[in-house]
Amino acid sequence: MTRKDLANLMFPNVTETIYDLEKKYPKRKLDDSQIVTRYAPSPTGFIHMGNLLSAFIANKVAKDTNGIFYLRIEDTDNKRKVENGISKIIDDLANFSIVPDEGVMSEDSQKGEYGPYIQSERQEIYNVYAKYMIENDLAYPCFCTETDLENIRSNQEAKKERIGYYSKYATCRNMSVDEAYRRIENKEKYVIRLKSVGDFEKRVVVNDLVRGKVIFPENDIDHVLVKSDGIPVYHFAHVIDDHLMRTTHILRGEEWLSSVPLHLQLFLMLGFEVPKYAHLGLVMKIDENGVRRKLSKRKDKEAAISFYHEKGVPIEAVKLYLMTIANSNFEAFLDANPTAKIEDFKFDFKKVSASGTLFDLDKLINISRNYISRLTALEVYNYALKWALEFDKEFASLLEKYKDYSISIFNIERNQKKPRKDYDTFSSIKSHIWYMYDEYFTDLEYNWAKINDKKEISEILDSYINNYYDIEDDKDTWFNKIKELASSFGYCPDMKEYKLNPDNYKGNVSDIATVIRVAVTTSTMSPDLYEILKLLGTDRIKNRFINIK
Repeated sequence: MTRKDLANLMFPNVTETIYDLEKKYPKRKLDDSQIVTRYAPSPTGFIHMGNLLSAFIANKVAKDTNGIFYLRIEDTDNKRKVENGISKIIDDLANFSIVPDEGVMSEDSQKGEYGPYIQSERQEIYNVYAKYMIENDLAYPCFCTETDLENIRSNQEAKKERIGYYSKYATCRNMSVDEAYRRIENKEKYVIRLKSVGDFEKRVVVNDLVRGKVIFPENDIDHVLVKSDGIPVYHFAHVIDDHLMRTTHILRGEEWLSSVPLHLQLFLMLGFEVPKYAHLGLVMKIDENGVRRKLSKRKDKEAAISFYHEKGVPIEAVKLYLMTIANSNFEAFLDANPTAKIEDFKFDFKKVSASGTLFDLDKLINISRNYISRLTALEVYNYALKWALEFDKEFASLLEKYKDYSISIFNIERNQKKPRKDYDTFSSIKSHIWYMYDEYFTDLEYNWAKINDKKEISEILDSYINNYYDIEDDKDTWFNKIKELASSFGYCPDMKEYKLNPDNYKGNVSDIATVIRVAVTTSTMSPDLYEILKLLGTDRIKNRFINIK
């Protein structure tokens, strides 16, 4: 028996060769500057912040070079699949403007000449390479049972040797072809293992785009390539996929760094061109005990993309934050170019932190606040309504009922050099403007300040609405009338004068303005009082004053 006979026994239906596949999936018609990247998740339906960052960077790198970004689904682990898992991933990516140029486009559609882009649909391709490796003595069938493997491990532990299936511990490695053939014919269960050509005493050097030169021992472990059910393991499948899909740059988390020696070995043994690697640092956080740890999708609400959707953080704000943690020089770029877009910025691998990024939710929310402040009133209205329709239908009904009025509210102190920054998320808007809607202006508690005597407050409000307020007044005239009102009640109309002679007055004009502010908003803090009064109108102001009595 020959190794070819053994390969034919193991793969009787495989007629294609690796050379046929090279012709079927030729090199892309791109120049050397154009980068091909991929995002290759399992169809779990859950994208967390670390996943999103990887996909965001991969997409950005490809777009910067007019290259290709594609989506591949790695679904060889059936235990991790969830219903509509692919759709959820695609929708999450699309929400952040990450739309693949090719690959999986929906649960039942794919785009591109290098597919299938779902691993479970590529079994025939993997079989071609597995057969080739058996034929060329690069892999072999291993019949070791779980008990056999546990005995090997126990033996290694007792001798304090490295754990693994290698060298003298690789008991099926040198099995004769005849014996292997006979055992397969007898229907014995087996896996296919790599016949490693590595030497643990030698070193392999990887020039990582993020970490620079990284040195590892060569891989000498005869890793499993194909499981007993015929499904390839990740290490084997992704090397084949990245080669045939002509991936030029593999971007992934640093947890895969230790696998590089194995992956390099597979690329070289199969005669593949080795892509460039960029191992991204983990997204970290400091927990309540002050311990720095990996952001966890199980422990940390901010790890889930749904958290930002429910909170009403603008997608663009999250993208801006991702760019700040992706490249350390992005903030300086944005400071120098405040109206620039992410597309105007060139990603630089040298500016990626190799030690991991500390996730700062407060910083993200601050970016959100600044972003919302730069939107037009109409844009704020549209975003707020979209959020409310899903999460606060009562508020949404008011926004729809009073559309023009609501837009005017959002326009207060917006069109100026330094726009007001009250809203940090769309979910926070209601808490800032609720008092502008009569439907919410019930069962109130007023936060009176210096002037808190109800009789005096009533007299001030009566005098103001009956003798001074005119909705047609411009802002200067309006404020001069409040000064007059202040003088009539013994409060200083001029702040400089009050600071010089505070004992001569009951208070100052600010105290009078505060009474009016609290009367119409319940709070001592609010946006521009002149604009608020103008939007409420005389009749509604009167009603609010009367209710205080």
